[in-house]
Amino acid sequence: MELHRERGRQVLAAVCVLAGTVLLATGGGPLRTTTALGGVALGGVGLANSLRPFRFVIDADGLTVRRRGLRRQLRWAELALVVLDRPAPGTGGVRLLGVPVEGVGLPPDARVDGRPATELLDLGQVRENPDEIAAALARYAGDRFRDDRDVAVRSGAEFSVGLRGYSSDVVDTLVGHARAALDSDDPARCRAVRDEVAAARAQGLPVALRGYDVRQVDDALDDLHAALTEGGDA
Repeated sequence: MELHRERGRQVLAAVCVLAGTVLLATGGGPLRTTTALGGVALGGVGLANSLRPFRFVIDADGLTVRRRGLRRQLRWAELALVVLDRPAPGTGGVRLLGVPVEGVGLPPDARVDGRPATELLDLGQVRENPDEIAAALARYAGDRFRDDRDVAVRSGAEFSVGLRGYSSDVVDTLVGHARAALDSDDPARCRAVRDEVAAARAQGLPVALRGYDVRQVDDALDDLHAALTEGGDA
């Protein structure tokens, strides 16, 4: 399965350049000129990025990746895990992360279950539907593939909402990761997510104007931490 770059961003960038050029050509005050220059600059960067070489293929041999910062063919044997991951809301869209086996050099820019990982693909940049991509990965990667897109949705947390509570986005993501790890029966994954929960709590969960009840969340995370510790010792 070969993926194709989404052309919508390229069109938007071209429109920005065109609009900025028209504004410059018709003249005007300093504000108009500044706006025009900003449009040309923004559109120019977008066009430059959209014209960079791109190729992404999923097949029986592995992944062929050609994008900015990474150009290589990855055999399935070189990847311990490939994950479709949806970061916490507001931080980005669905992306494909790869966890290399020991000895395979990939630039680490993410983490999966506490292990260094590499973002292989931003699914927002391709035309193909995420479900189609997931099906191809399941077919060719087999047990190496994991679909975490619905982790936060599957958190199933039922907390009261009130003033000055914990951010629901962050709590849903933490609880979702914890329950997915427990469902996996993977001790290493349980230990990694246990550490993730502990680190988030040590740093302090963000408080929102309206959020989840603090005491309920703290009690739930205590229970999950204990369960993850038990699962990690299995």
